[in-house]
Amino acid sequence: MSAKPSPPVVPARFRVARRTLLIDRFMNQFIKFGGLSVIVAVFGIFLFILIQILPLFKGAEIEELKTVALDRADYVVIGIDEWGELPFALQADGNLMFTDLFGDRGTFARRPALLESVAFGAAHYRQNLQSLAIATTDGRFAVVKLDYKPVFDADGNRRIDVTLRDGAAYPLGPNGHPVKVLRYADAGSGSRKLAAGLVATPEGRTELHVTTLSQRRSLMGGGQIVSDGAHDLTPLVEGEIVSLLTPATADAVIAANAAGEVFYLFRGPEGFEVRQRFKPFGDRADATLANLDLIFGDVTLVAVASSGETRGFSLYNDADSRRREFGRTKTFATLPGPAGVFAASVRNKAFVLAGEGHAALLYGTTEATRWSKALDFTVTHAVIGGKYDRMVFLDEDHVLHFYQLKDPHPEASFKAFFGKLWYEGQPRPTYDWQSTGGSDDFEPKLSLVPLIIGSLKGTFYALLFAVPIALLAATYTSQFLKPEVKVYVKPTMEIMASLPSVVLGFLAALWLAPILDTRVPSIFCIVIALPTVALLFGWAWAQFPPRVRVRIAPGNEFLVFMPLMLLIGWLGWHAGPVLERLLFVVTDPDTGQRVADFRLWWPTFTGTPYEQRNSLVVGFMMGFAVIPIIFTIAEDALSNVPQALRSGSLALGASRWQTAYRIVLPTASAGIFSALMIGLGRAVGETMIVVMATGNTPIMEWNIFSGMRTLSANIAVELPEAPHHGTLYRALFLGAMVLFVMTFFVNTIAEVMRQRLRERYKTVE
Repeated sequence: MSAKPSPPVVPARFRVARRTLLIDRFMNQFIKFGGLSVIVAVFGIFLFILIQILPLFKGAEIEELKTVALDRADYVVIGIDEWGELPFALQADGNLMFTDLFGDRGTFARRPALLESVAFGAAHYRQNLQSLAIATTDGRFAVVKLDYKPVFDADGNRRIDVTLRDGAAYPLGPNGHPVKVLRYADAGSGSRKLAAGLVATPEGRTELHVTTLSQRRSLMGGGQIVSDGAHDLTPLVEGEIVSLLTPATADAVIAANAAGEVFYLFRGPEGFEVRQRFKPFGDRADATLANLDLIFGDVTLVAVASSGETRGFSLYNDADSRRREFGRTKTFATLPGPAGVFAASVRNKAFVLAGEGHAALLYGTTEATRWSKALDFTVTHAVIGGKYDRMVFLDEDHVLHFYQLKDPHPEASFKAFFGKLWYEGQPRPTYDWQSTGGSDDFEPKLSLVPLIIGSLKGTFYALLFAVPIALLAATYTSQFLKPEVKVYVKPTMEIMASLPSVVLGFLAALWLAPILDTRVPSIFCIVIALPTVALLFGWAWAQFPPRVRVRIAPGNEFLVFMPLMLLIGWLGWHAGPVLERLLFVVTDPDTGQRVADFRLWWPTFTGTPYEQRNSLVVGFMMGFAVIPIIFTIAEDALSNVPQALRSGSLALGASRWQTAYRIVLPTASAGIFSALMIGLGRAVGETMIVVMATGNTPIMEWNIFSGMRTLSANIAVELPEAPHHGTLYRALFLGAMVLFVMTFFVNTIAEVMRQRLRERYKTVE
């Protein structure tokens, strides 16, 4: 019998429609374009963030504007107005010489009323108050306010004018003895004030005298200033005094003698006392004290040695003496030589040191040298503009040098963001984030390390809760659960991912945190009991004879152990208070009675704090947000393992659990790893849950019962209030860059490992 002939081949049947080919070509190009667009967008974001943070690491830029020659005279003080347009120089005869930098008035003189009838003795300029304390040769002093204000002429042109407002004169030292050196401190309207001076006696000695003033507040503001005491501090200081300082708090006097020893004289209830005496360069036998002054805030002393070595000493509570004393906290770059000229900024912790042929701009917090230059003249006086945008030098040839200062981010440096800094008032170097404070002399603390630790801490506790639940649930759903039930379980888990973060954060803060606050022992019982009972149930179920197990269809085992798990959870919840009464008994510090309270026991036993908004709350709620992501991707990876592998394993006698553990899990390991990495990224970038449920405190500890502040939460909280292009604004972008780099680094490693796992466990060549 002959074979039936095959039908003829019709080529038209295999032709693809032109429209289909066009669509296919378009989609191929469109997909390529989309992929390249994503890559360009990512690099565009990276470049934008990089542009925002690069200015943080630039030094100061200083440009000379002009020079003005003054009259040949002896000058004792120079100062400058807020706008940097009308500086002055005080001559040794008491005349104030003002220089109009940008107007047509040139140089003009003003003289305080106090000096009309008596000779000038000494002066002290406080730039932050725009006040000039002037002492006379007859043993008196007065405070002259420099009242600067803008004035507009008929053509609308603006100029800066100044008015001298003379205050009352007060005695300083013995009547009639001339004052050689004067220092004045004013703690503000309605507060104490203080004047300290070196007074020359007829016998040729120099004595240290202090006059304290007080001002009572009235309904109209500050009241009359009266002298409330005169103090002779000469017996408290040894040797010849070469430097004298008065902190703005007006409660102390700092004096240094010719031997380089510093005396911290504090005003206590019984009067002035020597609270501390020390040598800034006591460890250097060849170094003598060349300069000593205070930077903005009057908490840190800057000491300069004759060799150019510069150190900082800040006030903090000493652990041994339990008093607030000076301790060495800073070591600055060594200058080319001794710097006898000092000028501090009144806006930040920057200061200028200058000497013969050199000048440097340094920053107190970071110990950084913002600018340094060799000069062709010798500086005798210096001042920094009130807006930190001008710098003025007076040289030995009586020439004023005016500089434009551009240093928008002096507090920023790599060390400030990632290193330990010794901040004012603290007993040791720390990592700290505190971008704002309650006063102008606040020292910004911009360390990103606590935020990085907070991000890792929140992610760790969230994944610690989410990963076991999500992976075990995915394994059970894909390998053991009946398909009829799976069609309901998986969509339910996926719906969990749609819950907004702000809702979860709200629930964590107002519902979950108060519950967990009083039920921590119950949580311990449940966390220990549930896995233990589950393992025991699985072992016991395997020991039952087959005739018992077959009564429950494969995939319906949950009908047996779910009620048991609910029962164990209920028992654990109610066993917590019993466990608390047995193990967590402590003495209440308020009542002195023994009470069963885990919240009091934890700090007593561990020395770490217990807070209601803590990492345990974040772990539960952020883990709840991460579970659906890990579950969905892991379940898909497990379900996509070829059925032939499962069948072959079962045919060879392996149990369902052995098949899942030894065959399915390794084969799906690449997909499971991807699920973990995506869950990690979700946890690292979480914002609202962390903001609302942790207290948002930037601390560096892994205590599960304390809060945290993460990089993402910090950006969300502080960016709306950060001044545009300010240091905080750019520091927040630096935090975004750190977060970007962290996730990019983790994802890169994850992709490499995923590819290796895929190659190792692939089933089809």
